[in-house]
Amino acid sequence: MKELLRSTDPTIIAFASALLEGEDIDCFQMDVNMSILEGGIGIFPRRLMVREGDHAAALRVMTDNDIDLGY
Repeated sequence: MKELLRSTDPTIIAFASALLEGEDIDCFQMDVNMSILEGGIGIFPRRLMVREGDHAAALRVMTDNDIDLGY
């Protein structure tokens, strides 16, 4: 797995996940449960991971839709 996107905004993660699903690219959200530790204030970024073989295609999807990758 390779990191594609990092954001503290859950709507960006959801939108990016939907775009990737539309292109048949599997993705996995990491650090989702960090909100328990932070008290729900959103200071820890969540990461969206994809397979290494899908990373280039996923990156094109993100750039085509002007999504800030957060790094």
